[in-house]
Amino acid sequence: MMREPVRQKHIRNFAIIAHIDHGKSTLADRFLELCGAVEARDRRAQRLDSMELERERGITIKAQTARLQWSANGEDYVLNLLDTPGHVDFAYEVSRSLAACEAALVIVDAAQGVEAQTLANIYAALEQDLEMIAALNKTDLPAAEPERVRGELVDTVGFDRDAVFEISAKTGQGVAALLDAVVARLPPPDGKADAPLRALIVDSWYDSFLGVVILVRVMDGDVRRGERLRLLAAGADFDAAEVGHFTPRATSADALHAGEIGYVVTGLRRIEDARIGDTLTRRSFPCEAALAGFEQPKPVVFCGLFPASADDYAKLRAALQKLALNDASLDFEPEDSPALGFGFRAGFLGLLHLEVVVARLEREFGMELVTTAPSVVHRLRLRDGGISLLHSPAEMPDPPPVIEEPWVQMTLFTPKECLGAVITLCQERRGEQVDLSFASETRAILVYRLPLHETVFDFHDRLKSVSGGLASYDYRFEEWREGDLVKVSILVNGDPVEALSFISERSRAEARGRQVCLKLKEEIPRQLYKVALQAAIGGKVIARETVSALRKDVTAKCYGGDVTRKRKLLEKQKEGKKRMRRVGEVEIPHSAFLAVLKRDD
Repeated sequence: MMREPVRQKHIRNFAIIAHIDHGKSTLADRFLELCGAVEARDRRAQRLDSMELERERGITIKAQTARLQWSANGEDYVLNLLDTPGHVDFAYEVSRSLAACEAALVIVDAAQGVEAQTLANIYAALEQDLEMIAALNKTDLPAAEPERVRGELVDTVGFDRDAVFEISAKTGQGVAALLDAVVARLPPPDGKADAPLRALIVDSWYDSFLGVVILVRVMDGDVRRGERLRLLAAGADFDAAEVGHFTPRATSADALHAGEIGYVVTGLRRIEDARIGDTLTRRSFPCEAALAGFEQPKPVVFCGLFPASADDYAKLRAALQKLALNDASLDFEPEDSPALGFGFRAGFLGLLHLEVVVARLEREFGMELVTTAPSVVHRLRLRDGGISLLHSPAEMPDPPPVIEEPWVQMTLFTPKECLGAVITLCQERRGEQVDLSFASETRAILVYRLPLHETVFDFHDRLKSVSGGLASYDYRFEEWREGDLVKVSILVNGDPVEALSFISERSRAEARGRQVCLKLKEEIPRQLYKVALQAAIGGKVIARETVSALRKDVTAKCYGGDVTRKRKLLEKQKEGKKRMRRVGEVEIPHSAFLAVLKRDD
């Protein structure tokens, strides 16, 4: 028996947005419990964080959805909740979630206050013209300062002081009242139920039994099980094998109606057919125009991914294709390295994104990987007036043209007492101060322009170190700037190793080259001959280290007699080592490639 569609005025679609570790997932747990979506025996902390990696790290990586039932004012409502990540590297997940909603719930830690990613997510919600409700979480903690943080929300964002809720997601205090406010204050969807089907693909993943499964927000019309459907951008047709909702378990339904969020089992086997941001419609009665979709994110960090065994190249390619279906911000293309063989050059939104992708490839697909030194993309201004993007130092032509590096505008939130240390750190990273203001008497807001290269590698760790873990930041691309940049080549016994070359500012190239040579000296095993390690800019060597030779005592069996007998043996050994050095090849272990990833200040 087909169920009656829920009237749109009884639907609320909203995302929970906040800075990392401000309690989004814990609040989602309380929502699930209060709405009766999870039985007592199935309850666990961070219920919507289904990935093992998320539970280990204590962070949300993938946005998750749940359909909840809530009664208010004598009427039943359907709440479609999306729990989003908080880290800057996963901001693309947040933007996609917001596109599927009419409203957002802004959560702020009552002890830590407004942080950089809080502000970035609020601006993202404002750009999409969403209604917002603000709530101060963790008010049960002794360190909570709700009045101070309420003032920060009023001063920095413009929330109404009396409309900010005070809750504790851990104890459940004030959560029921917040749900009532979601029903009373947030708008319902306004889709056209009688129009042709038009649904936005918000997420997609590959199931080895079902094929491609897509998460959709139905804007107009409805999608029913068994119907012939079409993906507009890909031009792929399929029969909907199953439709349903996450409650948070996958629960089958007869149809998804206008204003609802749910999943569709496509049965497609071609991964490239179902892309996030595409429009789903009915084949026999298609919509007139596709939805706007999502702007493709631009990777900021690039890294080579190579299988430990050359036989696993095809397996790595299939794993990356399946992962890219679920993570639209992952970009990759084939790459051939003389040192590491065949692999892929992949683009990421940050180092945490890189770490998560590598970890997922190893855990979910059983891959053993070698990663090259990460680098940011540069831009070349060619002599003929053209522009080319440089993703790897190995691609730099000789002689080099004008090189431009990306600069970002960074907003930092820091305690007042750490302000000097944070400013010093930004100045060391070639930063230019744009603005300094105060969110409250104890917290400062710094705005800096910085080269992207100086921010993506170890800036996060250094910032946390100098601020006692209390500072936070968010950044956005601003412009390309010409820089005094050079390619530093690493040579082993005179042979360049492109996988270890890097681009550096000229004034820091010598120190960085010496650092890499020292690390290689520690990692490369000793040979029967000396191994020269050099860093060079063009034909000029700027740093050198030597791996000393293993010494074999060739005079051990030479007892007594004239000393010239020993000298002859030693000279013969010396000549032999020279010949070995001319024809020998030094095998560089994978640990050496990994060692140069780490930057020491």
